Amino acid sequence: MSNHLQNERSAYLRQHANNPVDWYPWGAAAFEKAQREDKPVFLSIGYASCHWCHVMAQESFEDASVAAVLNRSFIAIKVDREERPDVDAVYLEACTALTGGAGWPLTVLMTAQQKPFFAGTYLPKENVGARIGLLPLLLAVEERWRNDRRGLLTAGEEITALLRRETANAPGKADASLADRAAAQLLAAYDAEYGGFGTAPKFPAPQQLLFLMRHAKLSGQRKERAAVEHTLRQMARGGICDQLGGGFSRYSTDREWLAPHFEKTLYDNALLALCYTEAWQEGRYPFWRQTAEATLDYCLRELADPSGGFYSGQDADSEGEEGKYYLFTPAEVKAALGEEDGRHFCESYDITDTGNFHGKSIPNLLLNQRWNLLPEGLDDLRERLRLWRAERMPLGTDRKMPTGWNGLLLAALARAARVFDDRRYRSYALGLADFLLKRASAETPETLCALCYPEGPSPLPAQLEDYAFSALGFLECYPLDYDPAWLLRALALAEEIERQFSDPSGGYYASPVRGERLLKRPKTVYDGALPSGNTAAAVLFDRLARLSGEQRWRALARRQADYLAANAADYPAGISYGLCALPGVLGETRELVCIADSVPETLRRLTAGYSPELTVLLKRPGDDALTAFAPFTAEMKQQDGKTTFYLCRNGSCELPFTE
Repeated sequence: MSNHLQNERSAYLRQHANNPVDWYPWGAAAFEKAQREDKPVFLSIGYASCHWCHVMAQESFEDASVAAVLNRSFIAIKVDREERPDVDAVYLEACTALTGGAGWPLTVLMTAQQKPFFAGTYLPKENVGARIGLLPLLLAVEERWRNDRRGLLTAGEEITALLRRETANAPGKADASLADRAAAQLLAAYDAEYGGFGTAPKFPAPQQLLFLMRHAKLSGQRKERAAVEHTLRQMARGGICDQLGGGFSRYSTDREWLAPHFEKTLYDNALLALCYTEAWQEGRYPFWRQTAEATLDYCLRELADPSGGFYSGQDADSEGEEGKYYLFTPAEVKAALGEEDGRHFCESYDITDTGNFHGKSIPNLLLNQRWNLLPEGLDDLRERLRLWRAERMPLGTDRKMPTGWNGLLLAALARAARVFDDRRYRSYALGLADFLLKRASAETPETLCALCYPEGPSPLPAQLEDYAFSALGFLECYPLDYDPAWLLRALALAEEIERQFSDPSGGYYASPVRGERLLKRPKTVYDGALPSGNTAAAVLFDRLARLSGEQRWRALARRQADYLAANAADYPAGISYGLCALPGVLGETRELVCIADSVPETLRRLTAGYSPELTVLLKRPGDDALTAFAPFTAEMKQQDGKTTFYLCRNGSCELPFTE
């Protein structure tokens, strides 16, 4: 049988199209049916590569007894969180309010008016210890809805009122102490033995690593840099990193970074590639570059669409088993590589008869004492084994292309192209930029759609993060050729953020003013699995202010930093990405303007290093486009026909020099 999902574009929704559950996609038809038939709504939110989403589907949504209750007494709605991040944000907040935590699969029971009265995450089919099972829950709600629904309706009203309540924060003032406290909070949670922050399950949290690298550079706090390097090292050596094909899984189930849930997402790998590239810029350790390149190469090989865009991720499971694609026995390795090479590879990558994951082995380097280099002489063996592994049943790939995530990868590719002087990354970056400018645009180049599919763009409007991440990607393209068009593209998207997302009381909504009217208009401050739209907006406005010199962007960057400070005063580590903008807001930066006919080699060498406090512009004589973007450069000219530099600090420029 099939349900109402069979014609959906989303791979996640199509995964459920043949369930016995009579699923509906999110939309008016489902809620009108719930109202007409006087039934509550069962909402399930997940994504295609989510391991526990597959588990819940197999246990419950493919089960006839669960389907019978859902079809009899509920209207069941399935949502892809990557397709509808606005819906996801609203009900994640509800789940957090009710349980103190949230995640996927997200399970919500609510009225036809979209008011939730229960929220949780993964639920087994039957009760397990203190954890309620899905079937007992549904039966209990079915009975109460029929005979005594007043309590459910009251709960829905109370939760809705809580979600809609506007909390008035004391006026915030972003200052240097905010970043210092955030760094201290992260170091307090730092795992000195295995790297990372907190305990299992352990997430890479690249935005926290990016912040700590900047704070360490500008403050001189070596212990912060050491914590970042230890974390990057352990992740790259662990099983969370695909030692054969590159790329990182979503998170590790243990402290040691050994055993992940094996789904890979585009945004994690884009941000981690940027982390390792930035780490390489300071110190030039080959291991950082090797890891950055392996991560980007994974994206180029496995996630690239012919249109120039990149897919959202790959599945954790293959042939119905978690991680099967990535696991090996010594016998399999020797069958692929031969006895001697196979034995050597197994010794190097901890592949044993007993295994380290359900009787098989996840390749890793955690026991290798040479932390800063890959094992010598094994490049060919790794590639041979990767090709052998590729003959296994291929991983499921979710072929939607979220606009914001592609913006993050654009930033990573453009940075790697520049600092590694890599033409291949440059070519892919320019192709991806073209994709964002043409395929991911809606009515005009300044308005974006939320995502594209191989067959074309989605009609869903882009969210705040789509605009902010895309604009930041375009800004990273600027140093590739110093064409002011990149700056103007980023500027146009920032202007659209002001038009579509601004909240007069402070900060920015996650969804545009023309988006669907939900239970509330979501607004996210804290970083989550990736930087929040509000922290990304702070970074974007700061960079535009530093590049353009325009007071308007300085004021917006200051306003946004103060808004973040007010809303994260108790836990500034939660806005780590936004704190990357703080030095600019506080005037602790430098701006370098080069006047030259072409890009001088001196400038290439300078920008390849790690100088987060430095902003660079190149003005070619007669370049009116740059002058229009950055009016402060209007009177800057070459001295005696030579390449000339102007160094500025906090809006004040020194005398030009030519050496």
